[in-house]
Amino acid sequence: MTVWDQLVGQESVVEQLRRAAAGEGLTHAWLFTGPPGSGRSTAAKAFAAALNCEVDDVMGRGCGVCAGCRAVLAESHSDVTFVRTEKITITIDEARELVAKSGDRPSTGRWRIVVVEDADRMAERTTNVLLKAIEEPTPRTIWMLCAPSPADVLVTIRSRCRAVNLRLPPVDDVAALLVERDGADPELAQQAARAAQSHIGIARRLVHDESARERRAATVRLPLTLSTVSQAVNLAEQLVRIATDEAASSNEERDAQERALLLETLGVAGDEKLPPSLRAQVRQLEEDQKRRAKRSVTDSLDRTLTDLLSFYRDVLMVQLGGGVEPVNTELAAEIVEFAAASTADVTLSRMDAVNTTRQRITTTNVAPLLAVEAMAVSLI
Repeated sequence: MTVWDQLVGQESVVEQLRRAAAGEGLTHAWLFTGPPGSGRSTAAKAFAAALNCEVDDVMGRGCGVCAGCRAVLAESHSDVTFVRTEKITITIDEARELVAKSGDRPSTGRWRIVVVEDADRMAERTTNVLLKAIEEPTPRTIWMLCAPSPADVLVTIRSRCRAVNLRLPPVDDVAALLVERDGADPELAQQAARAAQSHIGIARRLVHDESARERRAATVRLPLTLSTVSQAVNLAEQLVRIATDEAASSNEERDAQERALLLETLGVAGDEKLPPSLRAQVRQLEEDQKRRAKRSVTDSLDRTLTDLLSFYRDVLMVQLGGGVEPVNTELAAEIVEFAAASTADVTLSRMDAVNTTRQRITTTNVAPLLAVEAMAVSLI
């Protein structure tokens, strides 16, 4: 299997990157954009692997089996740096470290590559630190930035990058991938792919985690019970709780593994009292985990609101007579009844309220519960 096989439903992007890896149109800076689930980071990683692939045939680079490809895909290649943040933003100090590292010549591969997966999570002054390095890179260095859209990156940065625009893959392609790669039941895979709106990572989680499917089902049913302010407040509490439970289920096992690994590295048994000289390192880990937990809740709440938005999307399609297959097929009858009780203008207003709340919780320090309560009241 080549590195390109990971890019489901992205044939035009694969062709563009394959040719660039062969030297046709290769440039020093790239901007990968596309909606969540489109595979921005996956495309950047595949491209990085192809650029440092060890095969002699230039058009065959990206074999996926040579040492270079395997090291990049495992994120262990000495010349390829992956940057992602589990905090709210990438700090200016982290950006300075990237600039310093980008100046080194590649040690084993053809190219030194810096992949910034969360380029949209940099403040303007942080992004400006990267500007000169991207504008005038050292020889054999390539930058790859990933963001939801070009508008999420400063114009001074995106004007110096070659654009790679990805789209969400078709539902059938995502379902086929889940069946082939994960051994999922075809019917469940189809339902998960549609519910995830073609987001491969979310679809995989829905296939393997029954509790995740139950939480999503509870989310999309909430508007059916909303008619009073007290119900709106209750809805807000449920949405935040669903998001918190989702984040906790993702972090709990990982946190325990990280703590156990750190204690093992420090030579401390699990039930042994921690010496004072080692407490600072454990405390630092706990602080990092708390910051990650906050980011996880924010991301999970954003995903929960996206699921809620899919309900109103289905309602709007019914009201407009769009003839588009609904995301929430299991609620088809309820959606038709709900749509008949309002107008398309009202539904659009409700969708705008949900999107505004998503933006507030991901870009400001607003208390999530207060933001969701205000949104829920506007949905009545």
